[in-house]
Amino acid sequence: MATLPFTKVEGLGNDFVVVDLRGAAEGQGDASAVSIQTPAVVRAVCDRHFGVGADGVLAILPGVDGDARMRVLNADGSEAEMCGNGIRCVAKVLYDGDASMRRPVLRIDTGAGLLACAIDAEDGQAQSVAVEMGSPRLARAEIPMNPGGTERAVRAPISAHGRRFKMTAVSMGNPHAVIFVDDPEADLRALAEEFGPAIEVDPLFPRRTNVEFARIRAGVKRAAADLGAIGAAEIDLVVWERGCGITLACGTGACATVAAACVEERLHPGVETPVHLPGGTLHITVAPDLGGVRMRGPAVTVFRAELDLARFAHAQPD
Repeated sequence: MATLPFTKVEGLGNDFVVVDLRGAAEGQGDASAVSIQTPAVVRAVCDRHFGVGADGVLAILPGVDGDARMRVLNADGSEAEMCGNGIRCVAKVLYDGDASMRRPVLRIDTGAGLLACAIDAEDGQAQSVAVEMGSPRLARAEIPMNPGGTERAVRAPISAHGRRFKMTAVSMGNPHAVIFVDDPEADLRALAEEFGPAIEVDPLFPRRTNVEFARIRAGVKRAAADLGAIGAAEIDLVVWERGCGITLACGTGACATVAAACVEERLHPGVETPVHLPGGTLHITVAPDLGGVRMRGPAVTVFRAELDLARFAHAQPD
């Protein structure tokens, strides 16, 4: 089995092994292209002690409607529909490494649909990417949740380890349970570590869920009349990611959280909101009619190397 080139890329510390497989048809031909997409190999490659170390593997595949397609494979080997930090990393790898992709906007197919990525470049290298993430999906059937239906789950009760929370469910192509914490002294990371694993697998969510613990910074919560207060609102956020656990940043989680804040009328849409995650800050704008969400943030190449997949051939299968 030949070696497989890869690029290690991070978006606010959310790090990925990115492999460009457009030269091999998915599921046939190149054994390396098939192997790197199997759950056991993904787990082994993402292991931070015996592998490369990453929150997931991002496979770049031939586009269907777009310039390329992104497949998101979590560190536990499961597949996610979408990854906000991941799509910025994929856009950077395409822009930096493929002259035919060096254009202002790249269109990337994902499990959440075709998304447009506007590239902010300097000296031929992508520095940041603004992604049109699509509309937040709020109906229970769209999350999905049990039971389904067209109703929204807004400030809905959910319990974990004997503690009761109120969460708002949002899908950004993948499910999120957003919990706002009003206590200014509460440790968001501690809450995510303690309660995130249980909420992730709550029977309400048949496909499991990402879990957000968020707080609007004291003194910046504003009423609907304060529309002129551009940039006044900021959010602190820690995310328990489905299939990964705590990560330094979650792009779809930041988008879902700002959307949930608008739905709960904690914030007003139409204003770019900084969302502060452990790895840094993303800038999220929800359209006034909730008809779309724009995410803006960096992507950074860490290094390029090659994988000897024969080393992972004996990885423990499912």
